[in-house]
Amino acid sequence: MSKMNVAVFFGSRSCEHDVSIVSALQLIDAAKAAGYDVTPVYISRDGLWYTGEPLCHIENLREFNPMMKGVTRVTLDVSANAGDLWAWPPQRAGLFAKVPAPVAHIDCAIPVMHGMNGEDGTLQGLLELANIPYASSGVLGSSVGMDKIAMKQLLRGAGFPVLDFVWCTREQLEGDREGFIARVEKEIRYPAFVKPASLGSSIGVSRAKNREELEKALDLAASYDRRILVEVGVRRPVEINCAAVGYGEDVTASVCEMPVSSADDSFLNFFEKYLRNAGAKGEESSRGMKSLSRVVPAPIGDDLTARIQTMTRDIFRLLDCRGTVRVDYLLDENDILYVNEPNTIPGSLAFYLWKECGIDFPKLVEKMVESAMKAYADKNRSVYAFDSTILQKVTAGSKGAKR
Repeated sequence: MSKMNVAVFFGSRSCEHDVSIVSALQLIDAAKAAGYDVTPVYISRDGLWYTGEPLCHIENLREFNPMMKGVTRVTLDVSANAGDLWAWPPQRAGLFAKVPAPVAHIDCAIPVMHGMNGEDGTLQGLLELANIPYASSGVLGSSVGMDKIAMKQLLRGAGFPVLDFVWCTREQLEGDREGFIARVEKEIRYPAFVKPASLGSSIGVSRAKNREELEKALDLAASYDRRILVEVGVRRPVEINCAAVGYGEDVTASVCEMPVSSADDSFLNFFEKYLRNAGAKGEESSRGMKSLSRVVPAPIGDDLTARIQTMTRDIFRLLDCRGTVRVDYLLDENDILYVNEPNTIPGSLAFYLWKECGIDFPKLVEKMVESAMKAYADKNRSVYAFDSTILQKVTAGSKGAKR
């Protein structure tokens, strides 16, 4: 019996392109250790797709060369149930030549994308059209989880505690800058956090303690995204994270962690998350989120731990997630808990949290693939055809086809 072939998608046109590479290579090693055949699908910064064994190694991705030996540019056959990657441009067979075969067949896809053009539901929508099982949250959870404005509004509407916030578009900011700043100063006050709505890894995020810093923070956020979020800046925040894995009603929560910043009254920026513990030669930076200083399990007591785990499972179900998701929380100086944001494809797939639960990375991959296949089977139980007489009633042209 042949082994299941898992296609790992990573890279893409995103500010978090490099972080995606680190997370993906970690998962590829774990998937191989779990006994799967693995097909890497690297999406370059300009949106071209490539596959080949050399893409499983970091040294070939630091300065990617599409002409390197063993790498093939590919495209996906999006016909439902095909699941094939084909060389691109197509190979033309001669009159008596053998018809070319696909480069690879995908049994299950694992998107390991961070940010736009991958984590936001776009790739998930493509996989839905192609009817390929995939081990990440669906279009709904991915798109809502990516957009901080929509996510906070949904969570607030569902009764989860979120920090007060205001938002605007880039166009609104350019049209009435003083009006929006006045609104921030009235409703949010200082300190305030300014964030691009659809970015992760703390890219473009700033903490503003006065109007001058707010002006700079708004310009920075607007350079990354057309939608900008400004929320209350918690004084002396304590971050608590918890992951969940599963599908449907079968959801398991991990232990909680407490990431540790090197600075007091600060937040975990890109440097803190990925580069602070890098060695002089850069080796440690390849460990991704694992290299972040953290306390696991978080020293927050059994009651708060249980509350966070329950909320994590509830948010997972609300967004109809699958695979592994990490939900980030904040405790303020009065020990009031807020949901910060869910990460539908967390850095390093949050494997470091599952390891503390007795689930190593290869076993986590197995659980992710299992959730993908359950969701795929569940989807295919639905009826996608409806017999009607509408076409028989339509005469020449389209008049009367729809009213």
